[in-house]
Amino acid sequence: MAARLLDIAQQAGVSEATVSRVLNDRPGVSTETRQAVLTALDVLGYERPARLRKRSAGLVGLVVPELDNPIFPAFAQIIESNLAQGGYTPVLCTQTPGGVTEDEYVEMLLDRQVSGIVFVSGLHADTTADHERYHKLLDRPLPIVLVNGYVAGIDAPFVSCDDTAAGELGVAHLVALGHRRIGLISGPSRFMPVQRKIAGYRAAMKKLVGLTDPAVDELISLSLFGVEGGQAAAGRLFDRGVTGIVCGSDLMALGAIRAARQRGLSIPDDVSVVGYDDSPLIAFTDPPLTTVRQPVTAMAVAAVRALIDEINGHATHRSEYVFRPELVVRASTGAAPVPVPA
Repeated sequence: MAARLLDIAQQAGVSEATVSRVLNDRPGVSTETRQAVLTALDVLGYERPARLRKRSAGLVGLVVPELDNPIFPAFAQIIESNLAQGGYTPVLCTQTPGGVTEDEYVEMLLDRQVSGIVFVSGLHADTTADHERYHKLLDRPLPIVLVNGYVAGIDAPFVSCDDTAAGELGVAHLVALGHRRIGLISGPSRFMPVQRKIAGYRAAMKKLVGLTDPAVDELISLSLFGVEGGQAAAGRLFDRGVTGIVCGSDLMALGAIRAARQRGLSIPDDVSVVGYDDSPLIAFTDPPLTTVRQPVTAMAVAAVRALIDEINGHATHRSEYVFRPELVVRASTGAAPVPVPA
């Protein structure tokens, strides 16, 4: 025990006597110091004494569409961490094609008497889906928070990135570099975030480039989310002579880069590509990807805070909290190529 106390004390930067007081749950230690000692225990791999383990305030469901896109694990990690800090035990539910559906996960969570559910990019983002499922949850009543997707009439907190601004940011950056033939690739139009990105892209192209609606329509190419979808959508735009592409996700941007290289085009000398999300490791692609960053941490913290307030019976602003994205410029965008004289 002496060696153990010494290790913990050194890790926490306190005395062995202080460590002893914390482990024995005695008074006379500040909250900050107590937390430092408990963190040192965790870091060193020691199990916390039973008297110091917090009892869970309840289970909270976290439903995400998939984990292949690294932006969703990023959301899940921060939401789960903040739920745990609030005393709640997160239950992660990940959907896969042909696997368990959102409704099936919800039934499972209800059977486990969860205190609330956070939905990230769920069916609430699909404008063609039946949203009555969320009204039924609220009627139980069960607190819910919906991330990235908005449905009017649902009396719950929504947390979203400003997708309209994201579309505008990508276009404005490429216009500043001299591009005029700027395309947009994104996922299916039934999703609210896609509709908003299109609206932002369209407004920026009309304002900054002076295109008409029909001309803008020719530069929009929608496909499935993911690398393959991005590759197919970008290929169609290259046939239309674009020199810059704004993408609905980082994975679609990687698909656009792949499509460009298959045609012998250089990034960014021939084509500039702007992603969306700034998901983990995207700065280390070849070339590093210019992207529009979702403020994932701020959004995740806001979602957890709103849910816990709802669980505790504190009225929250049951509307949409909208967070501003940020353009992160890296090497995948450059000046528009100079046309070769005929």
